[in-house]
Amino acid sequence: MAIRKIVKIDEEKCTGCGDCITNCAENALEIVDGKARLIKESYCDGLGACLECPVDAITIEEREADAFDEAAVEAHIAAGNSPAPAAAGGCPGAALRSMGAAAGGCPGSALRQQGPASADAASDGGAVPSELSHWPVQLTLVPPTAPFLNGADLLLVADCVPFALPDFHQRFLAG
Repeated sequence: MAIRKIVKIDEEKCTGCGDCITNCAENALEIVDGKARLIKESYCDGLGACLECPVDAITIEEREADAFDEAAVEAHIAAGNSPAPAAAGGCPGAALRSMGAAAGGCPGSALRQQGPASADAASDGGAVPSELSHWPVQLTLVPPTAPFLNGADLLLVADCVPFALPDFHQRFLAG
């Protein structure tokens, strides 16, 4: 143990957006139960790359902590625990929504539930109403605690399937 700089996460402020994780080259942080957590003190270099927090939930403090262990960090990353890539489209943290983040980051990826379209929504000459009950539809953006996942069957398909199969919603999503 040594007195050194290390991250401190205010769990009251943390929204679990994951911006800190995408900026941590050592992968010292993870989203656990919807909050950013330091997984091991020896992985944190204390330099503060993770301070890119939209709600200022992360600070650097000087306190007694395990010494930074570069070899352990390299082994941690080599074991497949590499830092998560930033999401495409300039939205850091969106790729981490699946780890429980339900707020922060891109407003377009905020969890939303909706009712099915009404039967008369197809009154424009043959258009078929959507059967979607929630947004987002990409699994990597859906928090595992989403209410529509409770007791639900999960269908995984490629992004292009609904475009290639005109009756996809009626055949696979209805009910």
